[in-house]
Amino acid sequence: MNFNITNSPLNEIKADLELVIVIDKNLKHPTVKDRKLLKKANFSGAQNEVCHLVEKNRLYVGADNLKGAAIRPAVASAIRSLIGKKSYKHIKVATYVSHPRCSASIRAMAEGFVLGAYTFTEYKSQKSKCPVKTVEISLEGYEPHEISMETAARAVHNGEIVASATNYTRNIVNTPPDDFYPESMEKKAKKLAKELGLGCKVLDIKALEKEKMNALLAVGRASRHEPKVIHLSYKPKNPKKVISLVGKGLTYDSGGLSLKPGDYMVTMKADKSGASAVIGMMKAIAELGLDIEVHGFLGMVENMIGGDAYKPDDVLKAKNGKTIEVRNTDAEGRLVLADVLCYAQQEVKADYLFDFATLTGACVVGVGHYTSGVMGHCEELKNMVRQQAKIAGEMVTPLDFNDYLKKTLKSDIADICNISNTRYGGAITAGLFLSEFIDEDHKEKWAHVDIAGPAFVEHVWGENPSGASGAGVRMMVRLMESLSRDNTH
Repeated sequence: MNFNITNSPLNEIKADLELVIVIDKNLKHPTVKDRKLLKKANFSGAQNEVCHLVEKNRLYVGADNLKGAAIRPAVASAIRSLIGKKSYKHIKVATYVSHPRCSASIRAMAEGFVLGAYTFTEYKSQKSKCPVKTVEISLEGYEPHEISMETAARAVHNGEIVASATNYTRNIVNTPPDDFYPESMEKKAKKLAKELGLGCKVLDIKALEKEKMNALLAVGRASRHEPKVIHLSYKPKNPKKVISLVGKGLTYDSGGLSLKPGDYMVTMKADKSGASAVIGMMKAIAELGLDIEVHGFLGMVENMIGGDAYKPDDVLKAKNGKTIEVRNTDAEGRLVLADVLCYAQQEVKADYLFDFATLTGACVVGVGHYTSGVMGHCEELKNMVRQQAKIAGEMVTPLDFNDYLKKTLKSDIADICNISNTRYGGAITAGLFLSEFIDEDHKEKWAHVDIAGPAFVEHVWGENPSGASGAGVRMMVRLMESLSRDNTH
């Protein structure tokens, strides 16, 4: 999809279709030229409501306001409605900004176009794709706010990069487990590193053994696909901050010997969403050329059953020397992350350390499908994640640690147990488990983000399709953009 920005008025631009966004159900606004037809179609202009007037070559969609959080899903909903309709290759649209010189809504609009056009048709014999090739954005605005060509172009460019990186992540998550396993991520990481000039280091079985990542190795022991830990690095000159990103990459999770029920195994290809988000973040950061040093660590493992599977009652020794009593082999993601977090802290002394994982069903129970939970010891850092998520159009809520839940991880035979002794508070106890593998230097610099809810949802929601959403990419890129503008060290 190509974006062109022009000073030409909309009525001078030739296109197959005009997209009109109706703000706050205001059908009397001058941009709404087909009030009678819209009334006949019972179109009210509600958020994400779409009405395609074929004979007028206009596509209307509703948005509650001019903020990015409303514009992004509205545009995505409109574009999604064109998938499979081959006649519409060239679209024109006005700019929608909330106040002078503000480009956030323009960026959100560009993101909406790219995110809404996404389809995953790799395995379909008949592929239905979005036909739109070119989007003409006129600086003729919904409101008479002035915005420069340069500002608009930069907003569109950045939005296109971040949305494309989100779609890149979606593709990885959506790929079935027989076609995507640890070695697949290794190949993808090496290809990305070559294209963008990133550093790429891959730890194989021997290297993992040397690094004493015994918890991670135990999880992958019964799979025919050997585990990998991948370290991608982006190092500009004189960076303002150093960031480490850690992702859980369970390419498939059967639950191990604590076997999941059959219907719970469906969609477990999505258990690699954390690592997939991290590689998507690395792609966007490099393409944006941010003035921060970023390291991405991907823990790629497949959790299967077999004669060599790790077992409940096993005691594992993690990289930092702590022993872990295994009470449930389906609590495997935290074992992988424990070792990868230790490795990340060993390799990089970061200003901030974030990990991302589809870690617990408890988080979905607690906050729903559409919201991620953020945990850690630093309130300021959790608030930073939440604030940038809101700007990016993602939903995050803090889940606070407490000493009472920490006690439920106590083991009588090891330093810690991999599950708590209570069925309640499972998202927080998983986060508390991970905190045992954060050293003192990083304790106030670390945040854990559980993306189990929004990472993979089996219906369309907002700007997200059915299936993988690319959760985490947009909010973390926004956060790192803000850090790259920070003049403090």
